[in-house]
Amino acid sequence: MRQKNTGPVIMEEIRLMEVMIQVYYAAQVETDIPEERMLNYARTRLEFCQFGEEKTTCQRCPVHCYQPKYREQMKKVMRYSGPRMLVRHPILTIKHGYRGFIRKVEQ
Repeated sequence: MRQKNTGPVIMEEIRLMEVMIQVYYAAQVETDIPEERMLNYARTRLEFCQFGEEKTTCQRCPVHCYQPKYREQMKKVMRYSGPRMLVRHPILTIKHGYRGFIRKVEQ
């Protein structure tokens, strides 16, 4: 089993993902996947990301580690929460965007 990633980049990405999921689920009436399950799934994927502290944003990642139904749900979460994150958590959002801009993950 892979070792759990607990570095500062992963922990920041987990925090960002948790906020995005909470923003989305607070505004949505019906969803296919319960909020707690989505939170746990996303957290686990980040904790065991094969790129660890060198990870880029999931959008630019060469490895899609989410199962299809979770990937579709996460796309909805990101589409809804993404534009709202700059107002709610500007520093977290800017750091995430910058990390995605400067990093390229090699397979």
